[in-house]
Amino acid sequence: MPSALTPPLEGVNEDLSVPRTSYEPTQTPTASKKRKVICFSDFDGTIFMQDTGHILFDSHGCGSEQRAVLDEQLKSGERSFRDVSEEMWSSLHVPFEDGFAVMEKKLEIDPDFREFHKFCLANDIPFNVISAGLKPVLRAVLDKFLGEEDSSHIEIVANDAKIAPDGSEWKPIWRHDTELGHDKARSITEYRESAKSAASTDELPLIVFIGDGVSDLPAAREADVLFARKGLRLEEYCVEHKIPYIGFDTFADVQKEIEGIVDEDVKKTGGKGKPARFNPRANFWRRVSSTQAVPRA
Repeated sequence: MPSALTPPLEGVNEDLSVPRTSYEPTQTPTASKKRKVICFSDFDGTIFMQDTGHILFDSHGCGSEQRAVLDEQLKSGERSFRDVSEEMWSSLHVPFEDGFAVMEKKLEIDPDFREFHKFCLANDIPFNVISAGLKPVLRAVLDKFLGEEDSSHIEIVANDAKIAPDGSEWKPIWRHDTELGHDKARSITEYRESAKSAASTDELPLIVFIGDGVSDLPAAREADVLFARKGLRLEEYCVEHKIPYIGFDTFADVQKEIEGIVDEDVKKTGGKGKPARFNPRANFWRRVSSTQAVPRA
């Protein structure tokens, strides 16, 4: 799997980030009383600072040196993401519980994600994960770090997996029969086609995407508001290609900005019609959200 973390930016002078709002949130949550907000987020490198797969491969699989070789083959185009990923996952020969124990020790959750998720729950903001990882792994991690009750409110769109009880086989069950395995752009197309009716134009929800890497772009381009973790590849790409975004260090920044954006929207639109920060390409998310919280696997 490609690395979730990339070096900080160098030599970038132009700031293309979206201007910060001046709104300071009050103690009373108000987002649910204003325009509806729906959040979509990457997992590795965004909610958690490390990559779940990399921890497993380095500790119980091919090892960091071989993983680096495979990453280079991927970057050079010599091999596909799916091909490289299958070799990495097949290198694991460890029971799920033992592999999870290592992840539990080495994973670091964003220091403010738990509070952000509570904010989402309190304000009826659906929060959904879209990932190229394995759904059983991601669910187990969320269950542990958030608790099963809070975790159950997060939908996960990712690859499934067949994991032998004795750990002798870790086999991804890919969402798509493509070189990517889980093609986020294709997922978006599938959801657009499956959306049968448009949301009411009287009160369109605000679509937010939060990510860290270039693989997030297919989904990120469909959002009204894009958050990119500072210093990583998604921010770098946004700067290079003049894509509007808001940089963030922790989810506390995301929460504050969402509160300010919603307040700004109420002042400009009264919470009706199109959001003040409107991206026409986000309409398919709005259509899907009118019938379900997140596109299903």
